[in-house]
Amino acid sequence: MRRTTRALQGPPPVFFVMKLCLLGLPEIKPGKINIKDPRLDEADRLVEAKKKTYAQVDAVGEEGLATAEAVLTTVEGRADLILRDLELVETRLSRGPAEMEARVLEKLRGLLEAETLLSQAGLTAEEWEAVHAHQFLTLKPVIVAGEAEKNDPDALIVRAVREGGYISFLTVGGKENRAWLIRQGTTAWEAAGVIHSDIQKGFIRAEIISYADFIEAGGETEAKRAGKLRLETKTYVMQDYDLVNFRFNK
Repeated sequence: MRRTTRALQGPPPVFFVMKLCLLGLPEIKPGKINIKDPRLDEADRLVEAKKKTYAQVDAVGEEGLATAEAVLTTVEGRADLILRDLELVETRLSRGPAEMEARVLEKLRGLLEAETLLSQAGLTAEEWEAVHAHQFLTLKPVIVAGEAEKNDPDALIVRAVREGGYISFLTVGGKENRAWLIRQGTTAWEAAGVIHSDIQKGFIRAEIISYADFIEAGGETEAKRAGKLRLETKTYVMQDYDLVNFRFNK
């Protein structure tokens, strides 16, 4: 959808940048990587614009493991991460932790010995409080690349971003057809700030067309004619690949 073309002043947009650690995947080089989701390609085919801009992920090597939000790795890499967490649990247990912490660590040790990622531990708030200071690696989303996927790194990155907790929304038409990366659960008001702080400050409504309705109708104009455009408030939770135009006070 076309955004207001007036020159926006003020602070630059606050981009969501996903930091993805690559382990054991020499086929994919660290750096800024375009998330080549074919849905943007299809939108670009249906709506004329001067250029097409993919969202990006910040891919890092093992040196960025501690601060990465998700890990893309191999079967062997997954096993190594579990082993590292197991060693951390056993080291902490050997130091005589408090009763509650020890109980939770024993639970985690059992999961890790069963080769279960700690992201699947289902800890209660109280249990999490007892161990949250420890930097367990498998609390992050760990995405394992299949053998066939290694020959299609674009599709692999798309899956890693999705399983790592991120989605995108689209703005289309005019100067640019663009995908904007946001975390799952982001509201319309927060998404507006990804484009520009002025849009967020003056937010009135978000004009939304779902991607499925957009494709089914055969384009933006056609979807509007079919009554598929909705007006949403700032609390609306963005859905993956929503087409959005933000109404805002200038």
